[in-house]
Amino acid sequence: MEYELKIDVSPVYELLDSFMLYVTRKWISNLDIGPHWISDVEDRISPHKVTALMQAAEWPFTDYDVLYAWVYIRGPATSVQHFLDDLDSASIEECYQQIAPLIQEFTIKDAFRIRSSYSPLLRLWYEQYFRHVEHKILPLLIEDASEKKMLESKMDPISLIEYASGGVVFEEITDLKTIVLLPTVHNRPINTYCFYKTMVIVQYPVDVPLEDENEPPMVLLRMTKALSDPTRLRLLRYVAHEPKSLWEMQSDLNQSREMLMHHLMILRVAGLLRIHLRGEQDERFSIRPDGASELQMFLESYIYL
Repeated sequence: MEYELKIDVSPVYELLDSFMLYVTRKWISNLDIGPHWISDVEDRISPHKVTALMQAAEWPFTDYDVLYAWVYIRGPATSVQHFLDDLDSASIEECYQQIAPLIQEFTIKDAFRIRSSYSPLLRLWYEQYFRHVEHKILPLLIEDASEKKMLESKMDPISLIEYASGGVVFEEITDLKTIVLLPTVHNRPINTYCFYKTMVIVQYPVDVPLEDENEPPMVLLRMTKALSDPTRLRLLRYVAHEPKSLWEMQSDLNQSREMLMHHLMILRVAGLLRIHLRGEQDERFSIRPDGASELQMFLESYIYL
């Protein structure tokens, strides 16, 4: 399988991440920022502005695929405001032409709706929240992206993607030409992917320095939490020899889809599973051998620090 691997970094991606998490509450209980982040943000935003932002909670989640693609296609932006100004100044026809080759059944009406609806809310979100945290986040993104770019000459693309994402493996996908890796802070520790006709955007979590070295690192806490449940230990043993689909797990283990998804998410964020991707709706799971060695490394590093 041959494709072009790109490593991109921009504050605009992180703006979209934080906005999407705030308005949809998606994955929030599994993220390092935690549910309390929502209330912390709302303590600083007036109620009428919260109401304005929450309009987007009712809009299609797939809109974010379009927004992320616009960021990527329009190239590096010096700032969030530069990107939004650039997007607003583009014609609707141009916005449509950029996305149509990537998303099936995308229409010029979609382009108009998404740009006109999200642009003012993203400006509001930037003013009320993101500009206050951007200076802390951007250096982390730049540093991590630089590290991954240095590794491009030392690792093959498949290995680099798995290393960066902690377990995502791309298998044969028809028409796939480009995989874009994006570092993210708000989504930690979850990997997310946006599938397009010829491209996949993968967001992977970056390491955030500990504020208190006496506290155990989050990665160690995620691992020990994942391994503390007998059901999850049995799941790891079940996928140890070959990748399994969610359907196979339901059939062989007699577990509900909802319960399996819960346990798989905890194992995934702990870096103990490989996720084999053959398409947007085709995931299989296997054990990640590096996970056990990393557990020992983090445990020893913390205890004997």
